[in-house]
Amino acid sequence: MPPRSPLPARHGLSAAWLRTPDRDRSRADGWATMGDWLRSRLPEFVDVAEMLERQAFVDEDGRPVHAQDPFAPHRFVWFHRELRDEPEVTAPIHVVHRDERLVVVDKPAFLSSIPRGRHVMQSVVVRLRAELDLPELSPLHRLDRVTSGLLMLATEPRWRGPYQTLFEHRAVDKTYWALAPLRDEITFPVVVRNHLRKERGSWQAEVVPDAPVNAETRIELESTVGDKGVYRLTPRTGRTHQLRVHLYGLGIPIVDDPLYPVVREVDLDDFSRPLQLLAGELAFTDPVDGSHRRFRSLRRIPLAAEPG
Repeated sequence: MPPRSPLPARHGLSAAWLRTPDRDRSRADGWATMGDWLRSRLPEFVDVAEMLERQAFVDEDGRPVHAQDPFAPHRFVWFHRELRDEPEVTAPIHVVHRDERLVVVDKPAFLSSIPRGRHVMQSVVVRLRAELDLPELSPLHRLDRVTSGLLMLATEPRWRGPYQTLFEHRAVDKTYWALAPLRDEITFPVVVRNHLRKERGSWQAEVVPDAPVNAETRIELESTVGDKGVYRLTPRTGRTHQLRVHLYGLGIPIVDDPLYPVVREVDLDDFSRPLQLLAGELAFTDPVDGSHRRFRSLRRIPLAAEPG
């Protein structure tokens, strides 16, 4: 583990760090200086020379790392990542509940839950750390960027363990609603059970025939809106894209799904067609005080396009 960062958080994000190898490999690998090593470790699109010039890299004591500093083994170097411009998601993040331990929010579509890839500033974690003045706020479960609805977060690291254990032990009752086509030949409720796998780098998850079941969803037709159905989805497991794949497998893919049945290219700033999937309810027994907790999204299916 690295020592405490000498740099304060910026935009709600902790500084990144690198560590030189334990042994002095400078002669074998051509690292005569710290500048040589940093250029070899960081991607080509990172302007290491410019960052060194403005003293963006610091050591454990907060002293600037200079390009011509001799390479040294087992040395930590800290820096802030350079953030790219991101299309702003201006739709509101509704705070459904907040107390000493938990924050429950109603996330709009197109806003990432955590900072990653091309979505850093436009993420629930980064925005709410600043807006709520909770620098250690962190999510307790996953919610896809294109999915709307309830996301539960811990206010401090000390609360993560008890509540994450609930999700790991499937002790949280989660209910979703989705808008999808009607099929008269399907008699509801239906329970879909199969094995789902999503390979790293692949956009879509796939069903693996004859493999042990690792995904289960109960699907009920609750009402109709024109020629579409509003389906109540109760997942017993939480595999990646589980609900989307299970409805697609029944021949009723969720309306405006950019991945199923086919991958559809969507511009990063196109927020006009939200996926019609809503994480609508969370219910559980609180592991800290034993109280019964139930939260409900303010949004409803069908989901309208929200500003930005």
